[in-house]
Amino acid sequence: MTARPDQEQQLRDLALLRRVRDRIDREYAKPLDVEALARGVHLSAGHLSREFKRAYGESPYSYLMTRRIERAMALLRRGDLSVTEVCFTVGCSSLGTFSTRFSELVGMSPSAYRDEHGELSGLPSCQARVVTRPIRNREAPAARAPLA
Repeated sequence: MTARPDQEQQLRDLALLRRVRDRIDREYAKPLDVEALARGVHLSAGHLSREFKRAYGESPYSYLMTRRIERAMALLRRGDLSVTEVCFTVGCSSLGTFSTRFSELVGMSPSAYRDEHGELSGLPSCQARVVTRPIRNREAPAARAPLA
């Protein structure tokens, strides 16, 4: 039994989307934009964005920024780089955009994160990643005032 032509096309599209996701995972620190990612798999930027979001639940840009923030979190836990150095190391070109996106995903500023989570530097990276994984789509919990 063979797959129908539309199923075959969906499988080909999923393979292309995996290539895009893998490229983002590998090259997160390089200047990447949706147009360049789409050119790499011979799709239009609009089609790539729609299909990527349908397959993975977020846009290619959002996925890229999440990867960058995850890497930034690891570098900030290490504690030997300034926030500005971390920003440029992970591929962001604007400290303001980096700080805003970091705060949206993590729920605190990069410098506050470094100050609070520096003690995790002795934890194996696989465990630290689970404990400190950023939350996507502006879902970081708001800081609550302690109950008196």
